[in-house]
Amino acid sequence: MYGPLIHFIKAIDRIPTRFNVSIMLFMACLISYMLRVNMSVNILAMVQPIQSNIKQSAPLGHNNISDGTTNQTMIENSKVPDYGPRYNWSSHDQSIILGAYFYGYLISSLPAGIFAERFGGRNMVGLSLAFSALLTALTPLAADNGMWATIANRVALGILGGFLYPALHNLISKWAPPDEKGKFVSALMGGTFGTVITWPLVGVLIETLGWSFAFYIPAVISAIVAVLWYIIVADSPSTHPRIKAEEKDYIEKSLGDTISKSKLLPPIASLATSPPFLALLVLHFGNLWGLYFLITAAPKFMSEVLGFKLAKAGFLAALPYLARSLAAFLFGTVAHIIPGLFLVGLIYIGFDPYVCVAIITLSLGFNGASTMTNLQNSQDLAPNFAGTLYGIINFVGTSSGFISPILVAHFTVQQSTMEEWQYVFMIGAAAYIVPALIFIVFGSGQ
Repeated sequence: MYGPLIHFIKAIDRIPTRFNVSIMLFMACLISYMLRVNMSVNILAMVQPIQSNIKQSAPLGHNNISDGTTNQTMIENSKVPDYGPRYNWSSHDQSIILGAYFYGYLISSLPAGIFAERFGGRNMVGLSLAFSALLTALTPLAADNGMWATIANRVALGILGGFLYPALHNLISKWAPPDEKGKFVSALMGGTFGTVITWPLVGVLIETLGWSFAFYIPAVISAIVAVLWYIIVADSPSTHPRIKAEEKDYIEKSLGDTISKSKLLPPIASLATSPPFLALLVLHFGNLWGLYFLITAAPKFMSEVLGFKLAKAGFLAALPYLARSLAAFLFGTVAHIIPGLFLVGLIYIGFDPYVCVAIITLSLGFNGASTMTNLQNSQDLAPNFAGTLYGIINFVGTSSGFISPILVAHFTVQQSTMEEWQYVFMIGAAAYIVPALIFIVFGSGQ
C-alpha cells in the first residue's frame, strides 16, 4: 500500500533538499492563488448576466460615436448558458463577495509573521492549504445558502490565506543561502502562475461541467499539495528528517549569524520610524492595488466590456499574469512606474478588445519585476524578522483587495462600458506610480 509513496520519497531525496523546499514554496503560492482567484471567473457564471453593457463607449477625451450597434465579440454574450444555479446578486453584492477574501486576509496577515517566527512555518502553511481545500469544496453549498454564507466562506478562506506568505518568508530566511535567496524569493511568483493556470482552467470547467466543479477540482488539487507539503518541508534544515549532513552544514554556515536561533521580539518602534521600511510599505500597497485589481476585475472586464465567453475570458485575463511571471526574473522599481503608464495609455487607445488585452498584459508583465524589490526587500532589511515585516506590509497592502472591487462596483453600477472603466484605470495608474516615486527617494536594500 505504501510502496509507491516510499519510492516517491526516495526519488525526491536524491535531489538537494533545499531545491525540493523551494519547489514546495512555489506550489504553496500557486495553490493559494488558485483558491483565491477562482471566484473572479466563477461568479460570472453564478449571477444573472448584465444585459445593458454591450454598447461601445469612447475613450476619455473622445466623443462617443457609438451608433448603438454591438461589437461583434459581444454577440457571444447574447444568450444565457446554463452553467448551474444563478443567483440575483447585484453588482454591489458581487463586489462584497469578491472583496470578502481580502477582509479575512487582512485579519490574519499582521500576526502571521509573528506566529511563524514563534511556531515555525511548516504547520502554518500545511494547515492553511488543507483547510482552504475544505472551504473551497464547500463553496457551492455556501452559495445555495445565500450571499452572506458565501461571504463568510470567503472571509474564512482569506483568514487561512493570510497566514501563508509571512510563513513562507520565514521559511526562506531559514533555508536560503545568501547567494540563492533571489531564487527562493522568485518561487513566491508561484502565485502569479497559479492565476495563469486557474482562470483558463475554471473557464473550461464552467463551460463543460458547470461552475460547481470549478470549486471542487481546485479543492482536490489543494488537498494533494497539502499532503506533499508535509512530506517534503521542515521548519529548518536542522529539523528536516532526511536532509544530508553536508547540505545542512552548508546552509547553516552560509547563513552564519544573520539568523538568530533565539525567539526575538520584533522591533516595532524601529520599524515605525524607518524611512526605508515605510517606503516599502507604500510600495507594496501600490503593487497589490494593481495585482488585486486585476485579480478581482479582469475577468469581469474581459467578459462584460470586451465581450468574450468565459473560457476565452479566463485565458485572456490570465495572460497578464503569465507576463508577470516571466518579467519577475528580468527586472526592479521601474516595474511600478511602467505599469501605471500602460494603464493611462489604456484610457486613450480606443475600443479594440485585443489591444486592450495586450495593454493590460504589458502592464502587469512589467509589474512582475516587483519580485526583486518589494518581495525581497523585507529579507534585506531584517532577515530575523522577514516574516513579521512582510506580514505588516501585506496587512496594509491587502486593503486594496476589498477597496478595488467596491471602486469598480461604484463606477459600473448602472452599466459596464469602457467609459466607466477609464476612471478605474486612471486611479490604478496613480496607485502604481506615486508609491514607486516614494520608494525611489526613501527605499533601501540595507
